[in-house]
Amino acid sequence: MDRRKFIRTGSLALAGAVAAPTLASALPGTKVEAATLAVPETGNKGGVAAAMEHFGVTEGDLRKTMAAALEKGGDYADLFFEHTFSNSVSLQDGAVNRSHSNIDFGMGVRVLKGDQTGYAYIENVTLSEMVNAARTAARIAEGGATVNPVALTEKRLTTNYYPVTTPWEEVVLKEKTPYLQKLNDRVFALDKRVQKVSAWLNDSTSHVLFCNSEGVSYYDYRPMVTLVALCIMEENGRFENGHAARAYRQGFEFLTRDVVELIAREAVERTAILFQAIKPKGGEMPVVMGAGGSGILLHEAIGHAFEADFNRKNVSIFSDQLNKKICNEHIHVVDDGTIPFNRGSVNVDDDGTPGQKTYIVREGVLNSFLHDRVSARHYGLPSTGNGRRESFRHAPMPRMRATYMEAGNVKEADIIASVKNGIFVDNFTNGQVQIGAGDFTFFVKSGYLIENGKLTRPIKDVNIIGNGPKALADITMVADNDAIDNGSWTCGKNGQSCPVPCGMPSALVSKLTVGGES
Repeated sequence: MDRRKFIRTGSLALAGAVAAPTLASALPGTKVEAATLAVPETGNKGGVAAAMEHFGVTEGDLRKTMAAALEKGGDYADLFFEHTFSNSVSLQDGAVNRSHSNIDFGMGVRVLKGDQTGYAYIENVTLSEMVNAARTAARIAEGGATVNPVALTEKRLTTNYYPVTTPWEEVVLKEKTPYLQKLNDRVFALDKRVQKVSAWLNDSTSHVLFCNSEGVSYYDYRPMVTLVALCIMEENGRFENGHAARAYRQGFEFLTRDVVELIAREAVERTAILFQAIKPKGGEMPVVMGAGGSGILLHEAIGHAFEADFNRKNVSIFSDQLNKKICNEHIHVVDDGTIPFNRGSVNVDDDGTPGQKTYIVREGVLNSFLHDRVSARHYGLPSTGNGRRESFRHAPMPRMRATYMEAGNVKEADIIASVKNGIFVDNFTNGQVQIGAGDFTFFVKSGYLIENGKLTRPIKDVNIIGNGPKALADITMVADNDAIDNGSWTCGKNGQSCPVPCGMPSALVSKLTVGGES
């Protein structure tokens, strides 16, 4: 279909066919049993057939494109169609200062020959353009026997991890702004020291059609929403700032008074505590990682080293550690694509593999790497459902979904009580990691001193420095208060960004270097 004609057509052609069934109301973050998310036959009515009509292609077009992709001797090919609607609106001090919408539309063709990948994409989806893109991608595979694609068979979703009650396509701007105004007003009302407030809402909906030369095809409807508040406070001429955010795969039903109140209070509390905070003395010391947000260290400093492409290329320090003990036997690390409404969840990944839960580390033993189709072929293993891409413009690669550590059997208070002198950290901002060696530096926005087994003065603006694999091995106590940080974490890798929640229970790392006052 011509791109301009498609954009004029609008997005609601599929809404009646694919809008997920209503789920009993639950606050964002509420645990919902996966069994309650089963998609009835009517919940995905039309499926791939309706999606093909939506993208203006026929099964014959797909077969011709697939044949062109394989004509040079490639041993596998897939087509990835994507149509994304995104909207953003922001308020500053109670007034709308920015609002925009965007439509992105196109498809990509991938061809595999052994471990090699050829990729091309187009934004004008016509048969001739698709065939040209397929032949471009096919150049990776000069020579070899031609593989004939098989007939397409739809992969019906048996479980929907992000059912939507009210799609964003049905919501106009004037229905969203009252929630931003309420968020703005609540932040100002909660503390008289608040001087400035920014609040913004981003929502998007992606329609995805996938098919491959093995005959698999599926359609997925992917919602996303992020709500953020940033506040600046002043006290006696001194300014501090803090923010809070929540992000989920949900529709308009995400916006409630409860989530507005939660974000407002968190933003104010995170900012207010900084007026009392000090910068601690630096040096090597025990560090208690707070539940939830500390999972970003687990994700960045350790998680990337478990992605199979880094291990396939012998970049990761864990390349030769599979099935070996790498940490305390009480530690279980999971990468999960099946948490209801979670930003990292996938009904089906961008390789065509169903969403699933993968134990990376079980009882301290490295149990599995995170695989996409390419790495799974290399290792002779099933994919773990970690093939993800930023958009149709990119080929998939192994990416984390929601990475977290499972609960231990110790109380957080007992962990803190075991530390004579150290720090407790619970709010991170940015950091840097060397994937190969695993060395990291993270900036801690806030936390507390631990003195004689008790939390004392708040701290701020410190760096923690260490080595990911060593830090994992140095975790000696894990609390029973596991939590996932449902903020707006987004991870970059090889020029692609993906939403990636993270989490962990409170845990004691016996020693890390803390960059503070000398």
